[in-house]
Amino acid sequence: MDFAKFLGMHSPNKNNFQAAATQADNESSFESELSILRDVFRLLPNGVTVQDENGEFVLMNDAAAATLQRAATAPEASQLNDRRETCLELLRAGRAAVLEESVAGGQAKQVLLTSHRPVRIAERNLLISSSTDISEQKAFEEHLFRSAYYDELTGLPTRRVIEHRVNSLLKYDSGQGRFALAFLDVDNFKHINDYYGHSVGDALLAEMAKRVGLDLRDSDILSRISGDEFVLLLNPIESEDEVAEFIRFILQRLKAPFFIDQSEIFASTSIGVSLYPDHGRSYEELRQNADIAMYRVKNGSKGAAAFFDASMEREALARMKVEQALRVAILEKRFCCAFQPKVDIRTQEIQGVEALVRLRDDEGVIQAPSTFINLATELGLIDELTHLVLAEIVKSIDLINETFGSDTTISMNVAAKQAGNPEFMGPFAQAIEATGFPKRFMIEVTEDAFVTKTHFHDEILPLFRKLGVRISIDDFGIGYSSLSALADITADEIKIDRSFITDIHKRPRSQGILRAIESLSEALGMTVIAEGLESFEELAYLQAATKIRYAQGYYFSKPIFLEDLKLATPRASEARAGLVSRPAPETRASYARTGTYRR
Repeated sequence: MDFAKFLGMHSPNKNNFQAAATQADNESSFESELSILRDVFRLLPNGVTVQDENGEFVLMNDAAAATLQRAATAPEASQLNDRRETCLELLRAGRAAVLEESVAGGQAKQVLLTSHRPVRIAERNLLISSSTDISEQKAFEEHLFRSAYYDELTGLPTRRVIEHRVNSLLKYDSGQGRFALAFLDVDNFKHINDYYGHSVGDALLAEMAKRVGLDLRDSDILSRISGDEFVLLLNPIESEDEVAEFIRFILQRLKAPFFIDQSEIFASTSIGVSLYPDHGRSYEELRQNADIAMYRVKNGSKGAAAFFDASMEREALARMKVEQALRVAILEKRFCCAFQPKVDIRTQEIQGVEALVRLRDDEGVIQAPSTFINLATELGLIDELTHLVLAEIVKSIDLINETFGSDTTISMNVAAKQAGNPEFMGPFAQAIEATGFPKRFMIEVTEDAFVTKTHFHDEILPLFRKLGVRISIDDFGIGYSSLSALADITADEIKIDRSFITDIHKRPRSQGILRAIESLSEALGMTVIAEGLESFEELAYLQAATKIRYAQGYYFSKPIFLEDLKLATPRASEARAGLVSRPAPETRASYARTGTYRR
């Protein structure tokens, strides 16, 4: 070849240099972009793999490698093999799929959502898989599921689960199946909560659930449906006797003490049982009838069991009528107050009066509180009822002053449940202050309000002290009282329960207890009032053998309606004088002369 020609072909003219430079730039750019692409693929947060027809990995990024490494070290060695077989099956079928996978390696289970997609590239069948970590989402879903279907405290199924199970049994029953539904309710659980605290109460419920569930079959279900209430499904059953025997076994087990937070707690449970198909053919009917049977036990000895029968249903209907009447009576303000005097047994003067709520029914008949107070408390109506009593006192204040005098104290009862509830007692204290005469009020609460772990002693008592309202301990001696507990109570008055006063002149042991209470109360500066005084013999003993100054009871006066008294006796002075029955002087003197009641 001619050298000049050669030089002409390959001489480094300007065009040749530009073409060479462009090619070099393109190759450099391609390598750079390829390097970036490799790094992006490697650092993708989602795990990405590419597998060939044999299941071998052609490509894999860091996230996928970490996941597969975790799976390889998991106790379940079959995880990788199972995944490989699934991928090969999808590749052979040419089918895309989105699957949820669990990787159990490491400290926590990882849940992945993996998208598998078969593709054909460069004459090769490949499977591209991309995985997203959904562990947090699954944990949240699991939390929501457990919240909806399982009780957080006990781990038991909720009401929804047992209802669904019973409905399934009913749906597929061929007419031969039998099962039992038991309703369990812990007795006096509120007192346990108040006395020991809610944390101990919660622990008690958890321990009780464990005891009840110890010998259940896989086909049985124990559910916590609310608070201290449980429902137990026993399925299948052969006879009522079989169920009765098992329920007795549960009751016996629950009688053993519970040791919680260094406390020995005795708790009992009342159980009502209904049988399918004898007592109902729907979950709601069976549960309601078991509930009715349980309330029969509650109203009796408690801590026992009862099977539903038709008579209980009639009782429940009657109770519902009373409940409805009570709600209507509160709505229509059919309540009124009777007043019973507290009398100085030395001078026969009236020291104060107690306002006692009464209910006028549809026919105008007066109902005593024993017929509706417990029900009002149970139904959550007691707060409204207490405010109605206060309103009646305010409405009657002129008659109270005219009948008993403007300096007499006015006592009204507040339940222990209310006394420990700041949401009620705060507004109630404001209502008393708004009357304009708060210093005349005496609030009577049972000793439970003081000795249980409530807000009463630390928060509510100072509030009433600031208003000048005095505090009385009602029915002392029949609750959880002790002389040591009395020493820690800040109160102005203590009312000794009538069970200690009845026939006190015949009962030496009660006399000793009465003297002990009297002495401690005197040392603590509390006034003592004897409740339920009904006979002259009881009065004579108190006058001669104790320092007690005040008493209250039918011996002096039954609770009276001021309107009736005003109609019967136009002159207030006569009305006031007629409230206290005075035994004849010669009779009182004869008792004193015998010396029987002298110290």
